[in-house]
Amino acid sequence: MDRAYEGNETRRLAVDLGYLPVVPPISTRVDPWEYDRELYKRRNEVERVFRRLKGYRRVFTRFDKLDVMFAAFVVVALIIEALR
Repeated sequence: MDRAYEGNETRRLAVDLGYLPVVPPISTRVDPWEYDRELYKRRNEVERVFRRLKGYRRVFTRFDKLDVMFAAFVVVALIIEALR
């Protein structure tokens, strides 16, 4: 979930499906809720890793026909990102 989907119906659906929503409420919300700030930070880190992976055209367009080759290049891309 993202802040754009922080409505009551969306939160209720996420909870009903067994997910823990960690989206902070918007600042103008009348009845804000508590959320786990550390878990929200970790979620943001994961999103940034996916954004950086999409910078590799081979990962983004999925040129590889075999899953093994695709997974191997994702690992190589993650190693390159870690070395930066």
